Amino acid sequence: MFVSKQLKENNMAEYLLYMWQVEDMIRANALDMERIRQTLVKPANLDAEREAQLVDWYENLIEMMRLEGVAEKGHLQINKNVITLLTDLHLQLLKSTKHPFYSAAYYKALPFIVELRTQGDNRNLSELENCFDALYGVLLLKLQKREISEGTLQAVKAISQLLGMLSDYYKKDKAGDLELE
Repeated sequence: MFVSKQLKENNMAEYLLYMWQVEDMIRANALDMERIRQTLVKPANLDAEREAQLVDWYENLIEMMRLEGVAEKGHLQINKNVITLLTDLHLQLLKSTKHPFYSAAYYKALPFIVELRTQGDNRNLSELENCFDALYGVLLLKLQKREISEGTLQAVKAISQLLGMLSDYYKKDKAGDLELE
């Protein structure tokens, strides 16, 4: 919970990837609060107040996952909203003449995005969601200590740069420091 708040304030791309990981950890524990308490809460070694806050956070997420029908797969609406916010900003940045470096990063990543969109069930997702799916997939491969191809590493590098820039612009926009026109 505390990590999520810090990430949400400082890097929306990392926040979203973290929240997807939290969704998966909740699923891995069968949405069972006692299992989550043993595998995720207790190992954090928090004081009683912070532990209670963390338990409450997980309980709320579990309840949302059940109510929204994403107990087995999919993403919470709060996480979909982040993609929507980032997509809106992404499109504004691409239209703006004041941010050529962002456009350059986008066009550098675009061939990889197009390739991602042609694979599997990714056609119906937004470009940015395809990007996040790719990064999350690589994160899972790394956690499993599986080999990642050179082509995938190149794609991830370009996509990471794009999403990193987008996160920086999002933070500036939230602070009122971003000029788009």
